[in-house]
Amino acid sequence: MTPRLDFLDWWGKDARRGTPVVVTMENPNYSVVEIDGPDSAFRPVEKSRGKNAKQVTWVLLLKAHRAVGCVAWLATVLWALLGTIKKRLIFRQGVAMESEKTWKGKLLFRIIKVFLVTSLAILAFEVVAYFKGWHYFQNPNLHIPRTSDFQGLLHMVYVAWLTFRADYIAPVIQALSKFCVALFLIQSADRMVLSLGCFWIKYKKIKPRIDGDPFKLDDVEGSGYEYPMVLVQIPMCNEREVYEQSISAVCQIDWPKDHLLIQVLDDSDDESIQCLIKAEVYKWSQRGINIIYRHRLVRTGYKAGNLKSAMSCDYVKSYEFVAIFDADFQPNPDFLKQTVPHFKGDPDLGLVQARWAYVNKDENLLTRLQNINLCFHFEVEQQVNGVFLNFFGFNGTAGVWRIKALEDSGGWLERTTVEDMDIAVRAHLNGWKFIYLNDVKVLCELPESYEAYRKQQHRWHSGPMQLFRLCLPAVITSKISIWKKANLLLLFFLLRKLILPFYSFTLFCIILPLTMFVPEAELPMWVICYVPVCMSFLNILPAPKSFPFIVPYLLFENTMSVTKFNAMISGLFQLGSSYEWIVTKKAGRASESDLLTITESDSKAVNQPLIHKVSSESELSEMNHLKEQKESTSPPAKKINKIYRKELTLAFLLLTASVRSLLAAQGVHFYFLLFQGVTFLLVGLDLIGEQMS
Repeated sequence: MTPRLDFLDWWGKDARRGTPVVVTMENPNYSVVEIDGPDSAFRPVEKSRGKNAKQVTWVLLLKAHRAVGCVAWLATVLWALLGTIKKRLIFRQGVAMESEKTWKGKLLFRIIKVFLVTSLAILAFEVVAYFKGWHYFQNPNLHIPRTSDFQGLLHMVYVAWLTFRADYIAPVIQALSKFCVALFLIQSADRMVLSLGCFWIKYKKIKPRIDGDPFKLDDVEGSGYEYPMVLVQIPMCNEREVYEQSISAVCQIDWPKDHLLIQVLDDSDDESIQCLIKAEVYKWSQRGINIIYRHRLVRTGYKAGNLKSAMSCDYVKSYEFVAIFDADFQPNPDFLKQTVPHFKGDPDLGLVQARWAYVNKDENLLTRLQNINLCFHFEVEQQVNGVFLNFFGFNGTAGVWRIKALEDSGGWLERTTVEDMDIAVRAHLNGWKFIYLNDVKVLCELPESYEAYRKQQHRWHSGPMQLFRLCLPAVITSKISIWKKANLLLLFFLLRKLILPFYSFTLFCIILPLTMFVPEAELPMWVICYVPVCMSFLNILPAPKSFPFIVPYLLFENTMSVTKFNAMISGLFQLGSSYEWIVTKKAGRASESDLLTITESDSKAVNQPLIHKVSSESELSEMNHLKEQKESTSPPAKKINKIYRKELTLAFLLLTASVRSLLAAQGVHFYFLLFQGVTFLLVGLDLIGEQMS
């Protein structure tokens, strides 16, 4: 056994071996290093001791160069922003002013303008008081001077304002802020519970599964009886950019042709688009696909009316399931094989919902921020509600319904602009169960312009409030359990559809800037900073690659609260714009895999022999005419930007409040108001996302 060397190690630590050597050189380009012994040369040398004066000078010059570069970059950005403000606000070049169609929108704009004018007047007053030396706003416990301390009329007015502010304004703002903070905490707790439920699902690996492989006998002759009859519907309206890729993707679904029927439900009012869609349907029908084209003469009820009209056809009675895809959705060929088998053996299952995936999520900042919201919606909200409650809101597309469930629930109704949520709530009240498949993804497209995204969000937030008013009596009188009623009314509708836009707009866009002028009602730092950052962190967890955008996401969500609050009020009080449906503008983007698939299918169609009957001369002439019309492209429309008055007014209000907080030396409040005001300014000038044509 070898002896231990602990003693030798201890001896080597204390004993110095060798003679210390000091090396000194006259050339300043070399470093001066002191060596205590032979082992000292191999020890790590401190970075600071290895630098001479010339190296330190170069390091300082590099740091100064970086600092100057950052300042120059900030100056360039500021100059560009000022130039854009001058171009769009003063000279109105290439912009269109947002139009308010209802008195409600004008009223909200006037209220915000009143807040802005009042804040500017109070700010001017506070600036005068600041330079006069009346630093009463430094302490929330204000000291009101005596009459003998008055130094003039302006001072007297200022003290009277302080008294009025402390006695009458501050209590109202404090009560409203406490109410909004309570709602904020309740909604944050709901987000936390949903996130914990998602973590539990991931940890336990809970997900809907199919017993065995129902398609293992696909290659055996005579196995077609295993496939149920499936109807596929593609509702669209003036979808020139995306109709071709959606029809192509649906026509390539792997399902027996005699058990599949595709309905292209075209509500377009543009005859040229109708001709293009007819040509695309005719092309696929010539390839043996069971596809038909439908166009309504009376276009009422928007998408709900379109689907209702299609379901009234006599041949629909022979089908058991219906799959729905919007015009920009591109399902994979195995979509039906991944969804339809879940219905087998579960007669109470009414809906199987798939997840959305996005071909343009990295197109610009707007699409990245949308991706964060929708990833949380599908990964957390839909999945948790599907696993623990068997209920969630139908997303309107990328889902398969049991036709019997639709019929038992009353079918498609035209009473709201959220027909998908309407049918889901009625099916839930009738006892039908839902399944959400997080692993089955369908490609779609996100709005790339702020105008399109804003109109989409208005419809998504006004419709639920309109539906809440209509279905409230049915929910109360339904036979479902009490806790399901509570979940539907308190969580599904009130908390996530009404409370969220209300407190977000009121707390961060109105109360927070007002508290800068009423320091007695100042919001605590955890309300402004800590809790919002934590909630944004939870929202961004399902999209981990988006972590660098957590701050823009937080600021943009507060900016969108104006649109969501406006829409929520419209739907709740049944105002004019609550029943307004505007088709979301698409760019017609497709993934590389989809383009390759389309190319391969086209090449196969060209090479394979024709097995269908020869078309008549009239059909061929009509197809040639449609082809010529398709190839003749119109000149591109000029792209313009819009000016959004409410967002701009709120931007100036927040920037005014940031100046007031700067006088009071409030660090976090100042930076939050400054960046939030700049975000409102960028959105108001339509500088986020793509331009609209």
